[in-house]
Amino acid sequence: MPAQWWAAPQPPLHVASGTSYNTSVTLTDVSRAPQKQFAAAQLTEGTELELVAQGFFSNTGTPTLLLGFYYGGVAGVALGATSAITTTTTLTGVPWIMRWSGRVRSTGTSGSILGQGVLYLGTALTAFTVRPFPETLAARTVTIDTTIVKTITVGAQWGTNSASNTLTCEDLSVRLWS
Repeated sequence: MPAQWWAAPQPPLHVASGTSYNTSVTLTDVSRAPQKQFAAAQLTEGTELELVAQGFFSNTGTPTLLLGFYYGGVAGVALGATSAITTTTTLTGVPWIMRWSGRVRSTGTSGSILGQGVLYLGTALTAFTVRPFPETLAARTVTIDTTIVKTITVGAQWGTNSASNTLTCEDLSVRLWS
């Protein structure tokens, strides 16, 4: 008998944008509430995790911007994050799209997941720059605890504190493939 494979979105399924993030240079969770969570032991060896987030940003000057996906919130483990990227000067409502996928290699309190992603960062309303992340081979494998409930979040950090440097996460999709 052939094997059956399933893919499913991770609830909750949101319909509203997240809160706009600005006037801070601290790594901040920009995901929509309530956050997406994995139950204890939900991630098993071989499970593939696919994360897609998108939104828009505006800026003044050329501030740097860091974006990433985090396991256990922004204080937890970076599944994949960019380094600080210098943004194009004086943008308004420019899109960004971030994709990451990984496969659970081992489970437990010191489990591991291997993954990588790509960020499409708007340089104008109709143009993107494309950047892979994480930017080193060593950062693609991270240690995760699969024995307790963990959240998946999108984190952002501006390099310059300004009310004109804003970012909104409109969507975070989390899919499990097993």
